[in-house]
Amino acid sequence: MQSLQDKDKRYIWHPYTSLLSPVVPIPVAKGEGVYLVDEAGNRYIDAVSSWWVTIHGHAHPYIARKLYEQAMQLEQVIFTQFTHRPAVELAERLISLLPAGFSKVFYSDNGSTAVEVGVKMALQYWWNKQPSPEQPPQRNKIIAFNKSYHGDTFGTMSLSDRSVFTLAFRDKLFEVIFIDVPDAENTQAVQQTMIDQSAQVAAFIYEPLLQGAGGMNVYQADLLDQLLVTCREHDIICIADEVMTGFGRTGSLFASEQVPTKPDIICLSKGLTGGTMALGVTACTEKITAAFQTTDRLKTFFHGHSFTANPLACAASLASLDLFTTEQTLEKVQRIANQHLSFAQKIKKHPAVKNIRTIGTILAFEYNSESNNYLNNIGQHITAFMLERNIYLRPLGNTVYIMPPYCITEEELERVYGAVEEYLEP
Repeated sequence: MQSLQDKDKRYIWHPYTSLLSPVVPIPVAKGEGVYLVDEAGNRYIDAVSSWWVTIHGHAHPYIARKLYEQAMQLEQVIFTQFTHRPAVELAERLISLLPAGFSKVFYSDNGSTAVEVGVKMALQYWWNKQPSPEQPPQRNKIIAFNKSYHGDTFGTMSLSDRSVFTLAFRDKLFEVIFIDVPDAENTQAVQQTMIDQSAQVAAFIYEPLLQGAGGMNVYQADLLDQLLVTCREHDIICIADEVMTGFGRTGSLFASEQVPTKPDIICLSKGLTGGTMALGVTACTEKITAAFQTTDRLKTFFHGHSFTANPLACAASLASLDLFTTEQTLEKVQRIANQHLSFAQKIKKHPAVKNIRTIGTILAFEYNSESNNYLNNIGQHITAFMLERNIYLRPLGNTVYIMPPYCITEEELERVYGAVEEYLEP
């Protein structure tokens, strides 16, 4: 009889995985809090929150119960002429939690589509403001950061840094104006680039405070704010991609809370449902919706998904938001942040560690090796080493990061740190 792993190899194509020499996958039977449990009963600490989505831990009983209750009532309905209570309640909750000024929520399926929606809104905003639909808008360019990552659909690939993720499709991607992430030396020059290009720029998209897949790059809120002020002065729409940074990852509920100047559009997913299933949200301010409030049907926002505002996903999101209150989730976030800071101080002078940084529940550093890129094989060696110690870490090339579910205990996190220190020793 074929094993589950053999059948997997026969039938499944895993993401970011070679078909010629695939990594043998571990058959997971269940999740319990911070642990993934395989079919043999081995328990692994999920130190990357299963691709950064699982914030309260696996199989949380409260979320599971709310999903069951919703599944017994309504599992799916077309979201055009119909609505339902979970979608309305979630939109109302999110608007009350987001930085002031947001007025509408548009639902989609995942992080990439949430960003696609945001960029389409921004581009159509300027198209709708043209006196004639035949006239192309002057503002039709997007500014994005170097080393950015916004998703794997064609629009979001266009917005992302030209890297191994986009190499095969470079000639299909639309033109984007890329700028450096601001630092103490370059901020004025970056601002000047934005000003020089402003007449043709529709929007600026950014991952606030932290670039995720681009290498866990942390940058300062005050420097980002200077760029956002420049955007405001030149009427450039600001789009915050908080797919990863939302729901506590950087210490506050949303990273944008730490930046004085707020975005016009904010994109959410990953932790939105507590990591239980896919759901995307694109929230926007009245400035954006005003351009779509017209009797001209040509100016309708023609975008939708079969599973828009799926009732199960909305119910899971409401349950996740409940837990932020009932389980004092942001206090857990702060405890993890403090523990990360202590560990960073402990290992920052180790010769194998470069550029150690922390923000909220994320700790990252580069393992000192010959190449600093995603294809560096050292990441696979680190993953294998950690799995032998029943811990799952998945470095980005030689960028090692720890991003645990918020339910991790101090002792469990110390186990992760201990394994990292063990690897660092010659």
